[in-house]
Amino acid sequence: MSFTCQSETGKLRSLLLKRVSDAWINEKLVHDQWEQLHFLSKPDLKKAVAEYSAFEAIFHNRGIEIHYLREDVSLTMDSLYCRDASIATDAGMILCNMGKQARKGEPKAEQEAFMKAGIPVLGEIAYPGTLEGGDVAWLDQHTLAVGYTYRTNLHGIGQLREMLAPLGIEVIKADLPHYRGPADVFHLMSVFSPVDKDLAVVFSPLLPIAFRNQLLDRGYRLVEVPEQEFDTMGCNVLALAPRDCLVSEGSPKTRELLERAGCYVQTYMGHEISVKGGGGPTCLTRPVLRELT
Repeated sequence: MSFTCQSETGKLRSLLLKRVSDAWINEKLVHDQWEQLHFLSKPDLKKAVAEYSAFEAIFHNRGIEIHYLREDVSLTMDSLYCRDASIATDAGMILCNMGKQARKGEPKAEQEAFMKAGIPVLGEIAYPGTLEGGDVAWLDQHTLAVGYTYRTNLHGIGQLREMLAPLGIEVIKADLPHYRGPADVFHLMSVFSPVDKDLAVVFSPLLPIAFRNQLLDRGYRLVEVPEQEFDTMGCNVLALAPRDCLVSEGSPKTRELLERAGCYVQTYMGHEISVKGGGGPTCLTRPVLRELT
């Protein structure tokens, strides 16, 4: 069986997680940080721990190998959303340089976890470049889409291109809109989640026209998230395997559309850990290895 790190939709075999108890630590930290980090409201830590336990169990029940990030008091509550600090490639992980100042320490923390797990590191994005993993998604093994956003700048995209060019990987830039401004959590994967090699969940009102057309030209069928389910994380869908989807509860119309497209949909309660912090299942996980399909 063949495996790859350069996929968003192959059967998931290993990933990185950070438990909410290790990211949010205690009530004082939550009280001190949630507002300055632009959470929608103050999370209930006890409920969040219970939600995360059920979320984590989904991966255990499927036999997926999990590498854990440790507690680190120098980081913030945002470290729960561990996808953003790195990018997975077959040649090793790429450490990001976070566009949000409060998250600058997260890539080095992930590097320590990769070293402990024996996962190689290919390189890192350096100042003045910024790049966050939520802005990055594999379209196929040789094509990487990158959102140009307030968190990912042109210097960061340029460095990524230079790093991946020797590997024969094309980087496609998608110019995202201003939307709610620099303080909002708005990545490419806020509006685009691939769930199979020819199927993606999208929120077209905020999807760049040129990028949307590229998806159609590549043969993608688009599952259109209804406007009322965008803020409930309807467009943030993690593929556990092709057309095998994990999504936060609260988006029934999106779930119905996915099922009509031939997908199996599993949900988890994410009111505290996802909706309040603006991070669905793709944000909560850093996939490392998938089966090649």
